[in-house]
Amino acid sequence: MRSFERVNIVLRGVTAVVLLSVIASAAPRYVAYAEVSDVLTALSGLVPAELKSGDTIRAGEWPDWAGRYDRRIRSRIAAGDQETVVNWLLFGTTFTKQPRVPLDELGGASPRRRLTDVQVANLIGDRTVDLVTALANPGQDERRIFARDLFANQGYTLAAPPDRLRLIQHLLQLVTDVTTERARLAKETEAIRRLDDTSEQFAARSKLFRDRGLSADTSFRPNFALERALATMKDKGTLRSGSIREIAVIGPGLDFADKASGYDFYPQQTLQPFALIDSLVRLGIVADGRMLHVTTLDLSPRVNAHLRTMNQRAQAGQPYRIRLPLNPDAPWQPDVLAYWKSVGDRIASPSPAVATIVNGEKVNVRTLAVRPDVAARIDADDLNVVVQRLDQPKFDLIVATNVFIYYDLLDQALAMTNVRAMLRRGGFLLSNNSMPVLPGSGMQSVGYVTVQYSSLQDDGDHVVWYRAE
Repeated sequence: MRSFERVNIVLRGVTAVVLLSVIASAAPRYVAYAEVSDVLTALSGLVPAELKSGDTIRAGEWPDWAGRYDRRIRSRIAAGDQETVVNWLLFGTTFTKQPRVPLDELGGASPRRRLTDVQVANLIGDRTVDLVTALANPGQDERRIFARDLFANQGYTLAAPPDRLRLIQHLLQLVTDVTTERARLAKETEAIRRLDDTSEQFAARSKLFRDRGLSADTSFRPNFALERALATMKDKGTLRSGSIREIAVIGPGLDFADKASGYDFYPQQTLQPFALIDSLVRLGIVADGRMLHVTTLDLSPRVNAHLRTMNQRAQAGQPYRIRLPLNPDAPWQPDVLAYWKSVGDRIASPSPAVATIVNGEKVNVRTLAVRPDVAARIDADDLNVVVQRLDQPKFDLIVATNVFIYYDLLDQALAMTNVRAMLRRGGFLLSNNSMPVLPGSGMQSVGYVTVQYSSLQDDGDHVVWYRAE
């Protein structure tokens, strides 16, 4: 072979590597009007007035509007973070010796009240004082530092007693706002439950949080529902072994103090990207978690920073530790308990459950040390799926649980368009929310599974899979 031919071959190889690098690192971008015009036309009655002249959609306004709408959606992150802090205030255990506020004392399902209204108010007041005292002395506690900075950005300082009193009053008002909102949602949920058509119920539930702040709270339960869905897809031949390589997780979540338990005796953590890899290996859809690549897509700087730090540490050979707490007194379904006992075993060092006492309450805990070579396969992108998308890579599977519930019908339809663009043909979206499938959208609902986590009312999920045509 002539020397110049060898040089050309080498150059072509270098060019291919460079191109692949560019493709692999494609950045999220705003969608163009032409890419969403069909959705806007089909749902013209829902298009905001600022995008229309009479009944005509103004295409030229789309770029500026998309940027403004992106900022408007992102502004809901702070409200979601505030609600997370309220959950922490009510249920957290690391900043106080006070008992947790029982869920049924805040408008839950129990018809009996174990505490009087005055006792509840005093308990919340004592916990609020303890939390503000803890925020004034955060040390290295990441939750305290986050909450302190969140309120400092709103003008609440902790330098002097009057400043602390002002924050205490603000937090008590937030508790009132959150409990009032929960009561409203309980009434709306009851109205949805009375709908005759179960599909209408599911669609209505899927938009229930459309006016609420965006929350990053998470738990292990939706991941059990995803594993059941994946197992059903495999059993029916819808999903073949070896067909999944590239995965996106929209809204992976960050366990600060979830709404169900508020446990805070371990560092913040994300779970879904790891649980998904673990399920795919357990089900035999992939042979090894290192064969997968996961891209997380999230709006929250807090979530994205956590995931990027995790990836950096994994690249340096450090495992990622996950704690899986479980309330042993809850009426869990047997298959949910079995899942909790096994989740993570395919990607992490196995660990038995340990019973511990947290602020006077018994909690069972499993600790997972996820292997660095698995954690290093997860990358984070900042992306608003309503108005943004990635051009590369094309995903085989996209997962979004408890995400689209925060959006209305138009937002969901726009998001569905972007999901379709990010999926390869034949790829799947799995979601526990009902998503609009418009004519010509290129997406089709092809199956679903319903799971129950416990014997409690409304403690379950309905996971649907949509295929890209």
